[in-house]
Amino acid sequence: MKRNPDKTTLPGGLLMLAVTSWTAAAEPRMSFLENGSIKVGVNLDLGGAITWLSTVDGVNRVNNFDHGRQIQLSYFSGPVPFETPDQKPSEHWRHLGWNPIQAGDDFRNGSEVLEHRNDGRAIYVKCRPLQWPLEDVPGECFFESWLELDGDTLVARARITMERSDETPYPARLQELPALYANADYHRVVSYTGARPHAGEAVEVMPRSETKHPWTFWIGTEQWSALLDEKDEGLGLITPGRYWFTGGFAGRPGGNDTYATDTGYLAGQGLEILDHDAVHEFRYEVVVGSLAGIRARAATHAAKTPPAWDFSRDRQGWHYRDARDTGWPIEGMLEVLPEGADPQLVGPIALWEAEAAPFLEIAAAFATGEPRATLYWRRLGEAGPGAEDHVIFPVPEDGAFHRIVVPLGESATYRGPIVQLRLDPVSQGRPEARVKIRSIRLRAAAPGPDLP
Repeated sequence: MKRNPDKTTLPGGLLMLAVTSWTAAAEPRMSFLENGSIKVGVNLDLGGAITWLSTVDGVNRVNNFDHGRQIQLSYFSGPVPFETPDQKPSEHWRHLGWNPIQAGDDFRNGSEVLEHRNDGRAIYVKCRPLQWPLEDVPGECFFESWLELDGDTLVARARITMERSDETPYPARLQELPALYANADYHRVVSYTGARPHAGEAVEVMPRSETKHPWTFWIGTEQWSALLDEKDEGLGLITPGRYWFTGGFAGRPGGNDTYATDTGYLAGQGLEILDHDAVHEFRYEVVVGSLAGIRARAATHAAKTPPAWDFSRDRQGWHYRDARDTGWPIEGMLEVLPEGADPQLVGPIALWEAEAAPFLEIAAAFATGEPRATLYWRRLGEAGPGAEDHVIFPVPEDGAFHRIVVPLGESATYRGPIVQLRLDPVSQGRPEARVKIRSIRLRAAAPGPDLP
């Protein structure tokens, strides 16, 4: 990830105080909410990024070493590297590509707040983010955040609206949904990664990375991960509907200095395509409290039915390899052009029991010149589909919409917890091939009659 915990750049600003007067030039312009349990503050000099989160009478737990920390929005797209006519990123940041972030840039410029409201119950903020690797270069997009408090939990909704002049259809990139940095007291990176979510099983402390890079990846099957101290207190990130995380700790544990370089990091993860004119929205929650409280809050988001993806308005977290679609806006369906050598539609990380969803229903129109397609699945604990983790199924070739039912339960390897699907619509791409998909649904029983 982009923020380098070994940087020697001095932090900007002074230690943030819980004050309402913003007249002194050295004080950040803050907007606060509190509810008797917790307190959140956004910095209006830094794009409305969350720079304060604490219990009401406690110490700020958010790390603010530079403008790349905080709790904030951060998005990625191509090209890699991203340059302007008069600026190029340093070698250290070349791999980031197009990367606007909410707080500001690596040169300590803050992103501009375009609109802000605080009615005592909710905060709304809209900003023009800056490109992290370049100096004072606005992103051709804007960010919006809606923040509310519910007991010991910050409840957030976030959105990016793209306005890029570069209309190149760049491939999906990993996004930080959101990025969260905590102080060095909260050095234990904790999650549950087992096969029985919300059953009270033991959590796991994520191991330190064995590489120079301090961050690692995992699937948190209860949709949360946390940065905790030795007493199991800290910040818990809950990502409803999302199970993929990255994070770690860099530096020396201990101390609650908001401007120290030592920091813990978490981010919800998703591979998302950002069209030049797209809108992407997500939700997250941050619990300020104990491990038990974090798990209890996450349990309220436990999935009650197998995953289903309706493509009437967006891609639902699906992306492509050796294929593309017709672009934004998504209107009623995905229209996929499987043009490359090995076209694939790759689903987001999810979680379900195979035995609870033995059927897959695809509402789609195939015009590929081939009578069959292939569906792959990835089991929990595996890096990808195994050699036998797939089924080949027939598809109508008339180009009309049909409800295609795939009996996954008949496969001997479709068993236990499953975390991802991949649809290969053709064996190899063809320029004239098209696949239109309205929805993909996992079902406990075979669906009824075909589509009209």
